[in-house]
Amino acid sequence: MRITLVLPSAYGMRGDVRATLNLADALSLRHDVEVVSIRRHKEKPFFPVGPNVRMRSLIDARPGVRHLLPRGQVRTEVALWRMLRGLKSDILLTTRPGLSVQAARYAPREIFRIAREWGRPAVPGPVKKYYPRLDAVVTGTESAKDEWDRLLEQGPGVHVVPDALPPGPFPRSRMDNRIVAAGGRWVPVKAYDRLVRAFAVVADKRPDWRLRLYGSGPEESRLRQLVGELNLHNHVYFMGTTSDLAGEFAKASIVATSSRSEDLGMTVLEAMGCGVPVVAFDGARGPSEFIATGYNGVLVPEGDNESERFALALLAVIDDERRRRSLAAGAMETVVRHSAGEVCEQWEKLVSDLR
Repeated sequence: MRITLVLPSAYGMRGDVRATLNLADALSLRHDVEVVSIRRHKEKPFFPVGPNVRMRSLIDARPGVRHLLPRGQVRTEVALWRMLRGLKSDILLTTRPGLSVQAARYAPREIFRIAREWGRPAVPGPVKKYYPRLDAVVTGTESAKDEWDRLLEQGPGVHVVPDALPPGPFPRSRMDNRIVAAGGRWVPVKAYDRLVRAFAVVADKRPDWRLRLYGSGPEESRLRQLVGELNLHNHVYFMGTTSDLAGEFAKASIVATSSRSEDLGMTVLEAMGCGVPVVAFDGARGPSEFIATGYNGVLVPEGDNESERFALALLAVIDDERRRRSLAAGAMETVVRHSAGEVCEQWEKLVSDLR
């Protein structure tokens, strides 16, 4: 099959970009796969791209590149419209509501059109109007499926296919480093401030443990200021961005996620792939669906004194090495269904059944 996957930008550092490129790589072993990036602002994608995956971009926004049309939304819409109208693929997979609406409007009807959703649409009106023209909507979690079922009273069926991990083998944590790690975009929804406040309690009781934060984003200055206010300069380290987050997680003994509300993040999957238990807040949609307290990690209730409760959960795992290793074994078992080959087969079966 000829498969086209469309991203707003394949060059950014986002979990959905990582998941899409992983899926493209897995599918490319048996199919003709192309990734279309609406915008290109770098020479190379942040995450690795499989050798069999073809890449192309519609708008080259790199410095120094000249265009006939002026910069702006009109140029982007024209380029997207031309690409969709001339597409010759068998399968079209779009990764944002805005792109999926345009696919529903302009992609040839003989193409099997799928909207892959990681979040909720900011403006539901166009989604309700045009999504009935699509062939399927796919989410990564059951809770996200329920939300889209409620939104799309009429339209295509909503299905669940988990995100794919990159091909293994993954580096394996030895579980003997006194490190808690966290990674992702430093944006408000990730709520890294909750994690930093919790680690202040941990550092006071276990001063030999360190927190490593991987990533970047607009919250960095605020987080650095908070670290200073809590006198955590020798305990919390800003590690910057890395395309090999799994390799860094393998150096840790615990991975923490403090997100307020989001679907399952690739960073958590990569942590489990390295055999590292995850401590997360129960309110986040994704982690609550695959983390089982006592089996592969710990879920902490949100609400009053949540940072203190999160700190106590971290300390409980820190102080019990036997439990920590047991959770690590459960984490390894959990990610089996997220292996690239397994997820690829689920996509192939879904398309075959629906067609």
